[in-house]
Amino acid sequence: MRRKTLLNALREDAGLTGTKEGCAEGECGACTVWLGGQAVMSCLVPAPQAHNASVVTIEGLASGAGLHPLQRAFIEHGAVQCGYCIPGMLMAGAKLLEEWPEPDVEQAQIALSGNICRCTGYRKILDAVLSVNRRDAKGAKARD
Repeated sequence: MRRKTLLNALREDAGLTGTKEGCAEGECGACTVWLGGQAVMSCLVPAPQAHNASVVTIEGLASGAGLHPLQRAFIEHGAVQCGYCIPGMLMAGAKLLEEWPEPDVEQAQIALSGNICRCTGYRKILDAVLSVNRRDAKGAKARD
């Protein structure tokens, strides 16, 4: 009998299909979600391990009707191509920004290193991640 992974439980049982299955081996990052506040590859997590834990998927990244600042940055920088890797990239990038509000290029590269993209070449994705706090800081100054 096959054990259900967190990825399968999210997609099949909860109907949250934004999290993608890429490799099913924890190598591509397409299935990245937050479990108990940590970014994890949901294809490697047995579903029961998430019992009573906080789970955030790409569907929960935005707040209310507004996009998360990183989602807006991905759109503005043209960082989305086929879209398959984007949920995992967004979850990994948003976790980086939560932990390091002003990351440098190396920190961003390390944070996204577990996520594979075959379309964009990563430059636009890195630009989007690195732009978030600079833009938000400018917006805050403009509002003050």
